Amino acid sequence: MPTPQLVLQPVLPEMILCAAAIAGMLYEAFARRSERSIHLGIALVGVAAAAAAAYTLWNWTGAPFVLGDTVAADRFGALAAFVLLGAAAFGCLSYAHYAERDPEAYRGEFYPLVLFATAGMILIAAANDLIVVFLALELLSLSLYVLTGITGTRRSTEAAMKYFLLGAFSSAFFLYGVAMAYGATNTTKIVGVTSPGIVQALAGQTGSQALALLAMAFLLIGFGFKVSSAPFHMWTPDVYQGAPTPVVAYMSAATKVAAFFALIRVFDVALQPLTWDWTPLVYALAALSIVVGSFLAIAQRDIKRMLAYSSVAQAGFILTGLTSPNALGIRAAMFYLIVYTLMTVGAFGVVMLVSARGEEQTSLESYAGLAKRSPGLAAVMAVFLLSLAGIPPTAGFIAKVTVFSAAIEAGNWPLAVIGVLASVVAAFFYLRVIVYMYMREPAGELEADPSMLPRVAAGVLAVAVVTLGIFPGILSGVLRSASVLRW
Repeated sequence: MPTPQLVLQPVLPEMILCAAAIAGMLYEAFARRSERSIHLGIALVGVAAAAAAAYTLWNWTGAPFVLGDTVAADRFGALAAFVLLGAAAFGCLSYAHYAERDPEAYRGEFYPLVLFATAGMILIAAANDLIVVFLALELLSLSLYVLTGITGTRRSTEAAMKYFLLGAFSSAFFLYGVAMAYGATNTTKIVGVTSPGIVQALAGQTGSQALALLAMAFLLIGFGFKVSSAPFHMWTPDVYQGAPTPVVAYMSAATKVAAFFALIRVFDVALQPLTWDWTPLVYALAALSIVVGSFLAIAQRDIKRMLAYSSVAQAGFILTGLTSPNALGIRAAMFYLIVYTLMTVGAFGVVMLVSARGEEQTSLESYAGLAKRSPGLAAVMAVFLLSLAGIPPTAGFIAKVTVFSAAIEAGNWPLAVIGVLASVVAAFFYLRVIVYMYMREPAGELEADPSMLPRVAAGVLAVAVVTLGIFPGILSGVLRSASVLRW
């Protein structure tokens, strides 16, 4: 049996993140009194070093698959790494501020757990083997379960338990899908180099079609849970409401990015010969997610629950783009994911500032008169909400146009119509928050957090959202290069 050559550069970002996480864990375990600034420094150095390592992969000229063909070294995975590392950096900075104003909520383990989760997310986006996908999925999931309940409050502990139980259930579906894929094709590799992978086996019709269809269904269920698409979204509102806001800001964006990048590689590459079979399922999930997320968000009076149901609808919009199983659909989904990361991380950053201390001020009434109390914060939040609603000239509008265009190009114009109509419905609950901020009198003596650094960070994200809305071509070259998946 030939020994595979160990080429570690394509997994260097994950290795750096794990090394920094272990260093943070050791520091927390052995330091007499751990300092928040040291934890933050270790985390940010790890993220920056991992970003530098990911940058070197953009022009990678080595083998397209390494470590026994289990990891892909391509621009698709590198782009996912950049987006995920950006979300991780913002999450670490947000938690540093969150813990500073509420010292009782501080846990030094937060930073290593974020680094471990990010390592798993980067690996799942680059994995070329379903077993590696599952291992990376468990690495990121276990870290997120602990992060959800890290403050130890009753609400966060309850959210963590719900997330854990439903997550374990979905992981079983995913693992069963991996087993069915192996039974159908006699391999778990997405693309085979030295031996046929799943895509080659299915394209050559050498595998079992029935088992392949079962694998497709179970894998879609597993991914559906991670991207919080309906009807697999039941965990989302409770976890978003119960988890600390910095955790939600990181988790809501990063988990969706990682899961969608992995879904694209599995379905658009491994299961590409079954395109006519899985496209209708993605179509149905997209329509259901858009409708359920948009209509249930209207009834929410808690801003975090509203954004949770909004994320369900956003998952539906991304799936709309993926009903076009080609480079156009992949580019549309990737652009939407980048914009979604900016919008969601920024929106939850504002939620953290408005809640001032702890998680007490997350009701809709807490935003009444915010424009009078904090004009800058209200303006930034309005930008994020308008972008989530898909109103020009924000990037959310361009993102929706791209996914609708991809769906129409694939002949799925009824789904685009559903998306447009649901966007009109969704505009109601986004604009309602803006009405509260600008047209209602302040409720009581509520005060927003006056700290400048988080406000500046939220402002930068808002500027990025508007800039991409006016000049979306900034990312066109990057997305065109990253959308090429080799097999």
